[in-house]
Amino acid sequence: MSSDLKSKTVTGFLWRLAERVGAQAVTFIVSIVLAWFIVPEDYAIISLVTIFITFCNIFVTSGFGNSLVQKKDADNLDFSSVFYFNIVFSVTVYGLLFLAAPYIGKFYDSDLLTSVIRVMGIRIIIAAVNSVQQAYVSRKMQFKRFFFSTLGGTVASGILGIVLAYFGFGVWSIVAQYLCNTIVDTVVLWFTVKWRPERHFSFERLKTLFSYGWKLLLSGIIDEGYKNIRSLVIGKVYTKDNLALYNNGQKIPDLIVDNVNSSIASVLFPAIAKKQTDREAVRRMTRRSVKIGGYVMIPLMTGLALCAEALVHVILPETWYECIPYIQISCFSGALIPLQTANLQAIKAIGRSDISLKVEIIKKVTCLLIFLSVCRVSVMAIAYSTIVTSMVSLIINSFPNAKLLGYRYIDQLIDVLPYVLMSLVMGVCVYFTGLLPVPSFAALVLQVLAGALVYVLLSVIFKIDSFKFLLESLSGFMGKFKKSK
Repeated sequence: MSSDLKSKTVTGFLWRLAERVGAQAVTFIVSIVLAWFIVPEDYAIISLVTIFITFCNIFVTSGFGNSLVQKKDADNLDFSSVFYFNIVFSVTVYGLLFLAAPYIGKFYDSDLLTSVIRVMGIRIIIAAVNSVQQAYVSRKMQFKRFFFSTLGGTVASGILGIVLAYFGFGVWSIVAQYLCNTIVDTVVLWFTVKWRPERHFSFERLKTLFSYGWKLLLSGIIDEGYKNIRSLVIGKVYTKDNLALYNNGQKIPDLIVDNVNSSIASVLFPAIAKKQTDREAVRRMTRRSVKIGGYVMIPLMTGLALCAEALVHVILPETWYECIPYIQISCFSGALIPLQTANLQAIKAIGRSDISLKVEIIKKVTCLLIFLSVCRVSVMAIAYSTIVTSMVSLIINSFPNAKLLGYRYIDQLIDVLPYVLMSLVMGVCVYFTGLLPVPSFAALVLQVLAGALVYVLLSVIFKIDSFKFLLESLSGFMGKFKKSK
């Protein structure tokens, strides 16, 4: 990897990580405040609506966005053609969702669901504009732009949501928060990114982009459908309270997983795409991503699982205490996700969207069979099945790279094994620290401090290269940040 590309990749990752951490931290704080004003059943309504909105967004944003980033010679005609197509297509998708809303509400025995879907669905049209902006920023690796747009949208929408919830607007406070977030994010990018659509449109360019993107689009549909089938089944077969506890149990681990995972994915894809013909460079970049993802994620998830009880007792009202087991289970299933992502991004970036699609189909069919075997047992059985499916997904995702890059599954396990062993030692210390006879807040602080101290000490003692790499990258990033000021 050239020094310039390496610098852009590391700086991009740190900006993206800062953006995700900042935004998710604000979102987390807002969701905690809202939990004191909004009952679990209202959260369940939003969870169901979000599934349908997200699914529709995939049709609008997934295929062409990745194609614009991956195409070597993409120009303004490509971006403009996708921009106009996305707007027209998003209006069509929203119209279909608007018409389907009453039937969805009837299926889940909720008239409120119909109204919420129709209002929140407006987000699909806004996302159509935002997706092209994001593709442009990603292609240029200008991830600093995301930091300001995302953080601005998150803060503004969070304040709006809290104010409305305080005055008793219930579920509508969350609806307003979601819409405000997307609008502000899009507006800020529009004024900070120089790109503007031209008055030109080319079906030929769309056809070229679609030849690559349709496989990723279908992969995204399969992936999103699979991810949300649990919530759809729980919302129908079990109670809405069960759905709220299950989904909120996933939220806290997802706060960490999504930050690291989206940072790796959004930066790794364009970086590898620039070196897609140099397979050795792609292998090195993929391996580095696997190691960094494992070094960061495995201890974080281990520590969070052991701190979950103290954390929930500190930040949530008693009505949410039953989500603790779901948090702990979600930690173990989420620990491997960045490793899965690193493998998939490498496959996509070298132009093998056909393999990416095949991997998704095989993976989702296998994992769906596991889900179907437990979905009628209990909600807890559904939660435990995610640990098994996460391990299966990593094996399937990594399999093609043994041939494409010479980076086998066993090689990846060897790369992350030191972090697993270090996390186990750290976990023992965190567990026994939690047994001290102190209040929940004090226990939480002591557990976090003990875990961080032990893991850093082990990293220094055993001279872990990922620790050194992160320190050097952070130091270089801070130096550039100071110069830019």
